[in-house]
Amino acid sequence: MVVGIGILTFRLHDCRSLKGKRRVVKALIALIRNHFNASVAEVGDNDVHQRIQVGFSLVGNDGGVVNSKMDKLLNLADDFAEAEIIDSEMELMHL
Repeated sequence: MVVGIGILTFRLHDCRSLKGKRRVVKALIALIRNHFNASVAEVGDNDVHQRIQVGFSLVGNDGGVVNSKMDKLLNLADDFAEAEIIDSEMELMHL
């Protein structure tokens, strides 16, 4: 079994409230879940208006496939227009 985990940190440019941030977070999480069937959640910076920290995980039986999906997930998140990626951490574990 191969598990891919990661944390993506985003910056929101024009967000002035937690309500506005929540709208963007929900859209981002739905986008990733719909495209990759990944487990996704906001994992940090919950009270900061202009930062989003999202964690994700993917599971499979082939390391190459999981690694490829993680790269595609990063590219999709990078193309997300409402937020800019400022940091990313990803790891692949063979269990």
